[in-house]
Amino acid sequence: MDLIVNPESGHRGTLSFGDARFACALGRAGVVADKREGDGGTPAGRFPLRALRYRVDRLSTAETGLPAAPIAESDGWCDDPADPARYNRPVTLPYAGSAEKMWRDDELYDLVVILGHNDDPPVPGAGSAIFLHCASPDLGPTEGCVALPRATLLKLLTRLTPETMIEIRRA
Repeated sequence: MDLIVNPESGHRGTLSFGDARFACALGRAGVVADKREGDGGTPAGRFPLRALRYRVDRLSTAETGLPAAPIAESDGWCDDPADPARYNRPVTLPYAGSAEKMWRDDELYDLVVILGHNDDPPVPGAGSAIFLHCASPDLGPTEGCVALPRATLLKLLTRLTPETMIEIRRA
């Protein structure tokens, strides 16, 4: 069974899993067909769920069928199109190029499911660090990810496996 994301208006959408429906946040530019680095869009398409990363200081573990590993304070994710060898890949901080910090002060990356967007192989500039992660309390826009309330994501994780795909649809 796949996760299905349907945009509603602006950066809001609905994520469906079987008969269950959940409000979710999307990129500030909504769902886009041609994802580009920094455009604020959530990429349309069907993507595998690669793995779960989580903050071990905030969660002892998360029950899931996905491969899971804790996030370290030095974990980053390269979002630098000028670094084609590391683009859209995990890196260790500090890092010479541009990289997203995975150990965040807010709670948005307490749970991070890495989506298989632009990773086989990565095309520099075609979008990086596209995740399914915890939403802000007001379901505010993301930079291009899909975000769910933490309690919803925790519940959903128990049903996800490496065979689960996420389909992000355009309006």
